[in-house]
Amino acid sequence: MKNKEKPDKTVNEKIKGKKNLEPNLEEDNKKDTKKSKDYYSIVRVMQTDIPGHKKTLTGLTYIKGVSWAISNAMCKILKLDENKKIMELNEKEITIITDFLKNPELPRFLLNRRNDFETGKDSHLIGANLEMKKEFDIRRLKKIRSYRGLRHALGQPSRGQRTRSHFRSKGKKRAVGVTKKKSGTQKKK
Repeated sequence: MKNKEKPDKTVNEKIKGKKNLEPNLEEDNKKDTKKSKDYYSIVRVMQTDIPGHKKTLTGLTYIKGVSWAISNAMCKILKLDENKKIMELNEKEITIITDFLKNPELPRFLLNRRNDFETGKDSHLIGANLEMKKEFDIRRLKKIRSYRGLRHALGQPSRGQRTRSHFRSKGKKRAVGVTKKKSGTQKKK
């Protein structure tokens, strides 16, 4: 007797089988995209967009001029829940945060503008004011030709860091101490 083997599936049956698998994959992909497309709101505090899914402690550090220490102190002083999401804050809490940041009552060591050059007072700058004051201070240092001003002008570190192995990538990238031999000057044998 001849061996009766089952014939292999024809090419058309194989293709149909693959087609049946593809829609299932597409449905799985759609489910994954639905899971990943959770909508997060963006909360605007002090002209800064903060992702709504961040916790209060973390989200407040997105504001320029608010460090982790200030964010933590603010949460404790204003009695805000540090683990509460930014999008869960109501308008009253956001206005309280904004008012506090405009005129913070913090210990002197937390302020970023102690003994101001022009006024002599302690203050805390946030956002565009901080950037503007910093730029004016650097211009003043350059104008009076102080050591720090010269270092800023040259693009070198101004706080005593070593320059042997770092700070070469500012501006045009170049290797120091490496020279290529010219191809025309090599001796031919």
